[in-house]
Amino acid sequence: MEANRSEVDRCIEIAEKYIKEKNREKAEKFLQKAERLFPTQKAKDLLLQIKFMAPTSEPEKKVPKASAKPEKPSLPEYTADQKEAVLKIKKCKDYYEILGISKDAADSDIKKAYKKLALQLHPDKNKYPGSVEAFKAIGNAMAVLTDPEKRKQYDLYGPDEERISRQSRSSYTTTNMYTRGFEADATPEEIFNMFFGTRVPNHRRGTQWTRANTQETPHSHRGENNQSGYSMLFQMLPILLAILLSMASSIFIADPAYSLQASVKYPILRKTSNLGVEYYVKETFHTDYQGSVRRLEGTIEDEFMTNLRHACYREKNYRESMIWKARNFGDRELYQNAQNIKLPSCDRLHEIRNMA
Repeated sequence: MEANRSEVDRCIEIAEKYIKEKNREKAEKFLQKAERLFPTQKAKDLLLQIKFMAPTSEPEKKVPKASAKPEKPSLPEYTADQKEAVLKIKKCKDYYEILGISKDAADSDIKKAYKKLALQLHPDKNKYPGSVEAFKAIGNAMAVLTDPEKRKQYDLYGPDEERISRQSRSSYTTTNMYTRGFEADATPEEIFNMFFGTRVPNHRRGTQWTRANTQETPHSHRGENNQSGYSMLFQMLPILLAILLSMASSIFIADPAYSLQASVKYPILRKTSNLGVEYYVKETFHTDYQGSVRRLEGTIEDEFMTNLRHACYREKNYRESMIWKARNFGDRELYQNAQNIKLPSCDRLHEIRNMA
């Protein structure tokens, strides 16, 4: 088993190298080998990641001049629906119209509209010219309209094109038509990753999805950088206070009697008499601990069950999100893999409840 784990780590390391080289076929080959040897969450996550990668390009075969055939006109890399989605965003005049929502829409409606459009407009899925700008537009719209203060300001000044023109006549670009003077605090790709929990690799090397594309002038942040010494001091006070409290706690608060994880300080393994939960104590536990061991083990089991319930919730939430994404992408293989994601913490919780 240990030899398998070593080989699994080696396969994953090689696969990560091929992912960096954009070689989808070889990366998938080594990840599948790793899964056969010993299934791991890391390998599953990487297999999910390469689903978004473009297929590995093969070198063109040289055809003899005598047998060369006229090349067929290449088909567009986008569908009619993808084209229509990009053109529709370009015609929109404000953030509400971009997301297709009303001005009194709740945060949940805004996020739902963003998720639907993000899957349709992501530049790695939608190759129609202008998809990058449209993707940026929906990201800005979602980020601004879910921020109460920014949304309030946008409702007051957002549609006022004259105000934007006065602020930035020299740097007015197509991007300004989408931001309208309001820029998100994260890049479109960061916003997408926050919603879908996975990083989609960027194959458009010539395209930058950073806020540098907004072509802000150096004057736009001048007010933020001119902070007084007093302001800096007040900002540092919470950090200094946290450091002092941490130092004080290490001096005056005694170490706990046990730990659920083995360490140099807690090397001795014990098990609770009721559920058999493993915990670790110091070497001087028998002489130092004067309380009731039975009561201590009750506390340990309560903490263990709480941690187990939280872990079970995270596992279920992760599987549901993978199933949801597979359905949206229409990927049957991805859907099957999501259905087969194990829930070890939930299984352990169910086992303990049956014992009780």
